[in-house]
Amino acid sequence: MADNQKPPYEEKYADLFDRPFGVDEYENGKKRISRVPARVIVGTVAGICKVLYRYEVRGRDNLYQLAAKSGVVVVSNHTSYLDVVFMYLAIRPKYWPRFIARDSLFEANPALAWIFAHIGAFPIKRDSADRTAVKRAARMLKNGEIVGIMPEGSRRGKGSAAPRVHGGAALIARMGKAPILPMAVHNVDKIKRKGERLRFPKVMVEYGNPVLLSDFDFLPKDDRLDACVWYALRECFAMFQHVSPEEVDMVALFPEDKDFTETFAEHPIPRLTSEEVAALLG
Repeated sequence: MADNQKPPYEEKYADLFDRPFGVDEYENGKKRISRVPARVIVGTVAGICKVLYRYEVRGRDNLYQLAAKSGVVVVSNHTSYLDVVFMYLAIRPKYWPRFIARDSLFEANPALAWIFAHIGAFPIKRDSADRTAVKRAARMLKNGEIVGIMPEGSRRGKGSAAPRVHGGAALIARMGKAPILPMAVHNVDKIKRKGERLRFPKVMVEYGNPVLLSDFDFLPKDDRLDACVWYALRECFAMFQHVSPEEVDMVALFPEDKDFTETFAEHPIPRLTSEEVAALLG
């Protein structure tokens, strides 16, 4: 494909990617995507997941308090494709989220691309500086939408790509002037393990405390974005592992990335509640 040639999904769904979904209208007057297909798709999936996995959500008020004031970047660790499903359901029914999905998922199947586009997802080119996706996400945040991101970039323990700490989530939060909210999805990794039969464990989604990019201004500029995402992911893994953040072995989880453990031990990041951050957001 030529550098200036748009992929087929971009040609077909660009209008949907650039229209509001979680809010009724953007400041430029663009009207939102019809939610009729999303109501059918999400309602069906939610019903199936409620029956099979009896999922519950803890700390949802942490999200709702922030979302009432501004856009929010929701981040989570990534062990399964189903993480995204439960992340989506955990934001509903009060809000309709936007999710960043890798472009290969839009390319793989036309039906899947149609579903993603109509439930508010939009593509990002993997392993590249995708300015279009970053600008889209930032615009969504500025207009008060919730954007879901898996900062590790790939499922842990699956595929050939090793999970890494990618600073893109912090860049999007900075451009969109939004807080980051860590999340953990429990037991999804137990649903289907290699060589084992399909299981139906109870799934629980948990929200933590928000993270503000401004709290990392003491760091050198080159470290701020990665450090912010590193810190947010440590919060995710702390919830996932049921331990304190300081007990999470980030070196073992991300051996190829810079370790900020000593940095944050010497300079602790303020732990603010969503209520406190919402008050700061005005």
